[in-house]
Amino acid sequence: MDKQSLFVQVANLEERIGELYVELGTLKQKIQDLIEENQRLQRENERFQAESLDEAKTLETGSAQDNLLRIYREGFHICNVKYGSLRTEGECLFCLSFIQKS
Repeated sequence: MDKQSLFVQVANLEERIGELYVELGTLKQKIQDLIEENQRLQRENERFQAESLDEAKTLETGSAQDNLLRIYREGFHICNVKYGSLRTEGECLFCLSFIQKS
């Protein structure tokens, strides 16, 4: 094997190792960002769960009308046509008429 070709192979390998090192650094940074975002989301989720639990305790003492209104505001149907399913197309006239009757 020629010394020149051996030197070229080593130089190419060194260049590829450098590229891999840069790629590894980029991946490490992405992983770090994802870990930080995951921790932030976990804290936020815990806070929301605590707030939801407090709200649920408060609502337990509320009237049935208040509970139905809360369910409707959370995006669910309260009418007898689609009770409990998600409202995907804005307001529901059946639900609104039910709220107004009560």
